[in-house]
Amino acid sequence: MEIILHAHHAEVTDSLRAKAERAVERLGARLRRVVTAIVRFEGDGPSKRVEIVLQAPRRPDLVARAFDRQYEPALAMAVSRLETQVARRRRSKRSRGGLQNGLQNGLQNGLPDATPDATPDDSPEALLE
Repeated sequence: MEIILHAHHAEVTDSLRAKAERAVERLGARLRRVVTAIVRFEGDGPSKRVEIVLQAPRRPDLVARAFDRQYEPALAMAVSRLETQVARRRRSKRSRGGLQNGLQNGLQNGLPDATPDATPDDSPEALLE
């Protein structure tokens, strides 16, 4: 994964860069096939802004922005927001597949059960246990 750090009207310390790189590497490891991570630090008067973008092929970009008076809390908020997006993306991917989901969808649509030992008297709750 390539990590690109931008600083616009901002003085970014080495420790802040290291924190940003560690956080992005950790998030990239949780989400497969991340190619590029862009971290932007922008200063506009008293307001400091941090934006993190994770890019993966054939997927929409994940973008998180946060504002604060200092870069450290803004970075922490942006990372937290991005963690939420990554968890949601992983959770939605899991809910799309799998035997449990297919079994639930078949029962809801009135389709015959795919299990060979099932009888018509089985309830959907008993099949899912």
